[in-house]
Amino acid sequence: MSTAVPVVLAGARGHGRWHLDNIRRLQDKGIVRLAGLCELTPLSEDELPERLGSPDQSADFDALLDSTGARIAVICTPIPTHTDLALTAARRGVHILLEKPPAPSYAEFRRMADGIAAAGVSCQIGFQSLGSGAVPAIRTLMAEGAIGEIAGIGGAGAWARPEAYYRRAPWAGRRTLDGVDVIDGVLTNPLAHAVATALALGGTVHADDVTGIETELLRANDIESDDTSCVRVTTTGPRIVVGATLCAEEPDEPYVVVHGDRGRITFWYRRDRVLLQRAGHGPEEFEYGRTDLLENLFEHLGDGTDLLVAPEATGAFMRVVEAVRRAPDPTPLPSDAWHLLHGGSDERRRVVPGIDGLVAAAADTLALYSELGAPWALSARSKEVST
Repeated sequence: MSTAVPVVLAGARGHGRWHLDNIRRLQDKGIVRLAGLCELTPLSEDELPERLGSPDQSADFDALLDSTGARIAVICTPIPTHTDLALTAARRGVHILLEKPPAPSYAEFRRMADGIAAAGVSCQIGFQSLGSGAVPAIRTLMAEGAIGEIAGIGGAGAWARPEAYYRRAPWAGRRTLDGVDVIDGVLTNPLAHAVATALALGGTVHADDVTGIETELLRANDIESDDTSCVRVTTTGPRIVVGATLCAEEPDEPYVVVHGDRGRITFWYRRDRVLLQRAGHGPEEFEYGRTDLLENLFEHLGDGTDLLVAPEATGAFMRVVEAVRRAPDPTPLPSDAWHLLHGGSDERRRVVPGIDGLVAAAADTLALYSELGAPWALSARSKEVST
């Protein structure tokens, strides 16, 4: 443990619990040591996973970095805080694992990425799906012509979230909070991996790879942001369309599908599972391992291993975030386009009939909801051309 890299985790509740468990896993391997936790309210002993010891706890991130001698900071805090916390760590020479989305606007992303580069520290952005061994394997299949000429890439995410999901934090489901951008929408946060993974498979991850973005942002829930949306990204490579909802009838695993003129490749990115379907062959299924992003950051610091998700590799994704930010406020779905599924107070959720099929059709045909005949989508359409 004396040679393990000291780590501070900012934001240990909610999704931060996943990071706590992952740090414990790496601590058991002798790779890292949890030196500090930054939370407004300290974690109780019951909230700390076993074998993590007694890390220093403080609500003062700056002081905690100094007192613990942290070499890596894992930042899993509300979206609007990402840039300032990342720059605080960078100014102290602390390397960073920053949860996705990296920032709520392209300007904030550039401020963060440029500041980190100037400080000379390393930063990994937490798109865990991009650590999957399936990503380079699919790109190899595409390059070898396994499914012929690539026509485009679709993404589909049909998830469900109860109304209580939007009460879990003051920023949940908001576009802004106290005059500060948040952009907590379905495409930019819960199902951001579908967008980022599609861009990665297309080899179009940098900001300059994006030439145009069309969005249709809608909401069934009584929130500011979008919960049922689609986006089409025109790139220097394949066109990309992602349909997503948090109002599914039957929630299912999200996926990305690469369309070729002689077949298709489907990637269930949460399971690292791939289905290859091509002319003249039977279907072939593959499962791949995954490289943990914190472990990859540790290896990068130790022997120069390439980072899997450096900030610049999320520039195209941030162009999508910016298009969502600049689009008109999401259009409320008409009252007859959704219904309330009753349950306990924490289980009530809004459901959009037919949305599961519409999300799948968007990924399959590379068409927007309005082009697929959804009458409520046309008024939500917005187009932005990248300069």
